Amino acid sequence: MTVLTTTTFNGHNNFTVIIPARLASTRLPNKPLADLAGKPMIVRVAEQAKLSGAELVVVACDDFSIMEACQKHGITAYLTSPDHQSGTDRIAEVAAKLGLPDDAVIVNVQGDEPLIEPALITATAAQIKRGVPMSTAAHPITSAEEAFNPNVVKVVLDKSGRALYFSRATIPWNRDGFAVSKDVLPPDYQVFRHIGIYAYTQAFLQKYSTLEVAPLEQSEVLEQLRVLWNGYPIAVHVTPETPMAGVDTPADLLRVQQYYRDNQVA
Repeated sequence: MTVLTTTTFNGHNNFTVIIPARLASTRLPNKPLADLAGKPMIVRVAEQAKLSGAELVVVACDDFSIMEACQKHGITAYLTSPDHQSGTDRIAEVAAKLGLPDDAVIVNVQGDEPLIEPALITATAAQIKRGVPMSTAAHPITSAEEAFNPNVVKVVLDKSGRALYFSRATIPWNRDGFAVSKDVLPPDYQVFRHIGIYAYTQAFLQKYSTLEVAPLEQSEVLEQLRVLWNGYPIAVHVTPETPMAGVDTPADLLRVQQYYRDNQVA
């Protein structure tokens, strides 16, 4: 796990990490409180986020038990409305409570990513520049199985590193290469997997929920398409490394618990 020094944005350290946490989970009940080497998962995520150089790290949660667990370990947490439809809405509520300025950068780190690299958080925040109110991350796909898996979200970039489109389909489509074989990716073919981390300016985060829902978003079931459809750019940080997988299922939890044991994480 990487330890980073503070990074400067717009002349000062100006990014905040807000971690949304919801107690209910279909596949893994009470997921934020799952034990990882003696600490709740949500605490482990916050500890990783603190290594990114963020000015502030807070948890946005829907249940008092999560807030209590955070406070016990010195993590700031805010109780939010239980009625939010998404983690983005949840962090927007907390960002408003914090009174952050419109140009402040806020990074949405998912509460089930205890092994997230701090460097990825820092780099995603750094993509926010004048005229670019939102950013995310991606990494190269090297296997045909992933390229053709609809559960793996792909992103296509323009020459400046901004997102052209996100899709569950295999994009870009390599017409000639795939005509030969779909078992191996063609040489020099680039396809990127989207990583579910986002950064926004405070102003755009508060505007996000007011944007018109996009037909593309409903078809692909990808919220970020709402941003592109409404005409706003999304910058994409491309990391060469495949991030450690998050925790969605009981099997994922066992894998991460084993990682902590193997690496003797305190």
